[in-house]
Amino acid sequence: MTRRLILIRHAKSSWGDFYADDHGRNLNDRGKGAAIALGGWLAEKTCVPDIILTSDAMRTLQTTTLLCQGMGATPAVKDVSTLYLAAPQTIIDICRTATGGSVAVVGHNPGIAMAAELLAKAAPNHPRFADYPTGATTLLDFDAADWCVPGKGHIADFIVPRDL
Repeated sequence: MTRRLILIRHAKSSWGDFYADDHGRNLNDRGKGAAIALGGWLAEKTCVPDIILTSDAMRTLQTTTLLCQGMGATPAVKDVSTLYLAAPQTIIDICRTATGGSVAVVGHNPGIAMAAELLAKAAPNHPRFADYPTGATTLLDFDAADWCVPGKGHIADFIVPRDL
């Protein structure tokens, strides 16, 4: 049995209010469009997750809502406060406890990028994987026995919003 992990960095957020709390920053218009497009891409690839684990920051919650809109689906969503600016090992530990055949995580850099790098058996042939820009999305497949084991994930795909 294969399980899929989808690692998503939140879409582009606004820096318009320099006094705003980082946790409360909203997506900008480009980010909103990118999140919807990424959701559509996931639906086209038949990669709608069973559950989405998301940081409780405003930009990740908005990304999650718009991903669902783009997918035309409503998977279970769980806000996980410890995903806010989480270290890669924290992200991996949270993923290990998740149930379902397909799990998505919406988080922040540098943790989400580092988790993707750690979990992948080999990096994809894509120039943006190393810097994991906003909206970057990695599809990782694992044998059930190797769920979220570093170096055991096979990258099924990787995309950034500009590719769409």
